[in-house]
Amino acid sequence: MLLDSNLLCSRKNPNIIFIMTDDQGYPVVGAHGHPWIRTPHLDKMHAQSVRFDRFMMGSTCAPSRAGIMAGVHSIKNGVTHTIFERERLNLEAITIPEVLNPAGYTSGYFGKWHLGDEAPYQPENRGFDETFIHGAGGIGQTYAGSCADVPGNTYFNPVFKHNGSFVKTKGYCTDILFKSTLGWIQSVKDSGKPFFAYLSTNAPHSPFIAPPKYQKYFEDLGFDSKVAGFYGMVEHIDDCMGQMFQQLEDWGLMENTIIIFTSDNGMTRIGCGLKGFAGRPQVQLGTSKDGNPMMSYNAEMKGLKGTVNEGGVRVPFFVRWDGVIKEGRTVKTVASYLDILPTLADFAEC
Repeated sequence: MLLDSNLLCSRKNPNIIFIMTDDQGYPVVGAHGHPWIRTPHLDKMHAQSVRFDRFMMGSTCAPSRAGIMAGVHSIKNGVTHTIFERERLNLEAITIPEVLNPAGYTSGYFGKWHLGDEAPYQPENRGFDETFIHGAGGIGQTYAGSCADVPGNTYFNPVFKHNGSFVKTKGYCTDILFKSTLGWIQSVKDSGKPFFAYLSTNAPHSPFIAPPKYQKYFEDLGFDSKVAGFYGMVEHIDDCMGQMFQQLEDWGLMENTIIIFTSDNGMTRIGCGLKGFAGRPQVQLGTSKDGNPMMSYNAEMKGLKGTVNEGGVRVPFFVRWDGVIKEGRTVKTVASYLDILPTLADFAEC
């Protein structure tokens, strides 16, 4: 387990909000020393949390998600890849919401599922009471010989699948996912039952398209459109995190809600801003428009997403529980995605 249950049992059945970004990795947080990313809300969460500095996921999307969802290594759950129908979570696997349900939890899933697109594998049939997802491994993604998202789906005004039915939305995908999550929380927060919300953004996964003002900021610094899109998406996620914290405080939920923030695997190659980057600690990318050197940053780690090197599997992992978890504590002990389910189960049994 990740935390000492004896320390955390002072409050029964806390609400749980689990937030996971896609391909952000460990380096892309201001508090982790990144030289140009601005993440004031995640930096504040870092200061207010117990943060696991050596937290390891799988090296790619679906395997990590399978290990989180069932608490068993992905290979034992039938998930060995992200495409070619090798991302389906074994139908006999016991999932987080199925574990939490006996303790009275109601559960909602929002965003990237990526554990099977056929009906039996969908989250509404895996224990979740509310679902709002896109298909495949990304919005608009399709591969021959594998399932796909809605044809022609885009980051702006996307189609999502809400409780098994397709709906057309307005706005940018990350905004929509945060608003949908908060809307559901509002609908259940006074029910007398604890809730578990799993918010899995597709950002900052490719195709690296951020809302215009976020994209422009990095393009004006001298980054190309893809790199600017990656960093712009991260800064936009950070703003959404700030809005979520404020709303939860307004509802008076912070003192009985555990909030976890992480990423599903190491940083994508585009995030380094250098084609062919192999995880070297510092490489000059070029010169910005104001004449300053533009350096890659990978927190001195080797490797990126898709490798089993540290840079491919190490992620941020912040756990905030106001009034219960001591702020500003850093855990250096290695922990992994397989620890998440048993730890959440322990919270629910307190």
